[in-house]
Amino acid sequence: MTPLLSVEALSVYYGKFRALFDVSLEVAAGEIVSIIGANGAGKSSLLKAIVGQVPRIEGGIHLDGRSLDCMSTSAIVSSGVALVPEGRRLFPSLTVDENLDIGWQIGRRGSIRHEDIFGFFPALASRRKQRVRELSGGQQQMVALGRAILTNPSLLLCDEISLGLAPVIIGDLYNILPEIRKNGTAILLVEQDISRSLAVSDRFYSLLEGKVVLSGRPGDVSREDIIRSYFGG
Repeated sequence: MTPLLSVEALSVYYGKFRALFDVSLEVAAGEIVSIIGANGAGKSSLLKAIVGQVPRIEGGIHLDGRSLDCMSTSAIVSSGVALVPEGRRLFPSLTVDENLDIGWQIGRRGSIRHEDIFGFFPALASRRKQRVRELSGGQQQMVALGRAILTNPSLLLCDEISLGLAPVIIGDLYNILPEIRKNGTAILLVEQDISRSLAVSDRFYSLLEGKVVLSGRPGDVSREDIIRSYFGG
C-alpha cells in the first residue's frame, strides 16, 4: 500500500550549509509519527521542506503518490498538508474567529467546522471574539492548532507545540491528537520532549545532526537506545 507521506533520501540546503542528509521516512494515513531530536538536529527543516519553505532540496517528497518537490506552499496546503509552526505565527490583532477563518478559507472543504474546534478546545468558545494577543500562550496554541485543523488536512505537521507551555496545557493539546486522527488525518509530530511525543505515537524517527539514526515503534526500542540516539554516542 502506498504511504500517505513518503520522504526519500531528502537533503536540505541553506546556501552551502546542509541541514539534512539523505533522510527517508514514511507516514501512513491516520498514523501519528514522531520526529525526535535535540536542538539543531534538523527537525524543523524537515517540516519546512515538506511545505516548500526551504531554499533547496535534493531527494523526493510525495503525498499520496504525488510529488510535492516543485509545488508552491499554497498548492501543498491545498493538496492536504497543514503546518502548526513553532511560535504559532497567528495574527495578533485579529480575533480567534478571524484567525480560524483563515484556515477555513485557504484549506480544503471538509466536514470539520468552527464549532468542532470549540468542541476540541472549550476554553476558546467564550473567547472567540477576543483578539488573539489578549489570550494566554496556551490558548494561542489552541488557535494555531484549530486553524490548521480547519484546512481539513490529510497530513498535519506539528512543530514543537508544547514549547514554553504549562504541563496542564500541554496535556490538553496532546489529548486532542488521537481525536484528530479519528477522521483519518495523519500527524507528523516534531518534539524535543521524548516521553510526551512517544506516548501518543505509533512510530518514531530520531534525528541526530541531520541524519536518521534510529526508528521504530516506541514499545519495541529500549529507552537507553532512544536516549543514545537523541544525544549521540
